[in-house]
This record gives sequence, structure tokens and C-alpha cells, in this order.
Amino acid sequence: MASKPLTGTKVLLMLVAFFGLVIGVNVTMMKLAIATLPGTDVDSPYAAGLTYDREISAAQDQAARKWQVSAHIERRTDGGAAIQVEARDASGQPLAGLKFGGRLERPTDKRADLQVELAEAGIGVYRGNAASVAPGQWDLVIEGEARGARVFLSRNRVILN
Repeated sequence: MASKPLTGTKVLLMLVAFFGLVIGVNVTMMKLAIATLPGTDVDSPYAAGLTYDREISAAQDQAARKWQVSAHIERRTDGGAAIQVEARDASGQPLAGLKFGGRLERPTDKRADLQVELAEAGIGVYRGNAASVAPGQWDLVIEGEARGARVFLSRNRVILN
């Protein structure tokens, strides 16, 4: 059986096919990486930069109030999590009438974030439940509102097993 000789045209076609395949895979991976972006902290760094001064002012106001707010999260047997927040003013008196909300944010994937509604269960005690919380690291974000304005913000890293 006689083999065909390796010609310049064959070599050129093999090189074009090889580099075409490599470039095609690179373009596909680049598009997938740009489309997902699950690890970003904010959607728009520019917009976050514009609100930076307001966040500093809100943090200073929160520190001046000297509230004592503690949050406790506990894994339930059904795979969910129970969250309890206790809020007291600077003199230790319970804070009633606030609207607290919570979020469990996945540090590595914003798509897994869970909203948790916290209802006032007693004077200064707010409770809520999150269903189907995957094990691992989470950021527990607690926000408190009074008269439509945010008056408290806390972010803590928690590990749920």
C-alpha cells in the first residue's frame, strides 16, 4: 500500500485546524467566564463607589447609637436554619417596632443567596427561618429599618454544617 506524501497544503490545513480548535475553545471558555461571574461582590463597582460616602455616614450614625444587636443562627434538622436577632439600645433596653431583615449570602456564588424574613417575636427579639440551606460558609447579613430608613447593618461570616 502506497502512502501519500506529506505536502505543504496538508501541513497548512493541519495547522489551521489545530489553531482554529484552540482559538474556538478559548473563545467559548471566555464567554462562559464573562457570562457567569458568580464571585463578584457588587454588580456595578461604579455605582458602589458613588454610594460609598453615604455608607460611611450610615456606619458612623450606627456606631453613635451604641446599639447592642446580637444574632444567632442554628441549623435545623430539616436542613433549614433558624435565625434570632436580639436588639437593645445603648442603655440595654429592648428595641421594639423595628423592621429587621436578613440574608444568607454565599461568598462564592450570589445565585445561592437566601432572603430571610425576620418577624418580631417579642420585645426586641426578631426571628426567622430559611429553608434548604446548603452546608458551608455563608455571610449572615442583618439589616434593621425604622421609618423606612436603614438604621442598622451587620455582616458576619458563619459556617453551617
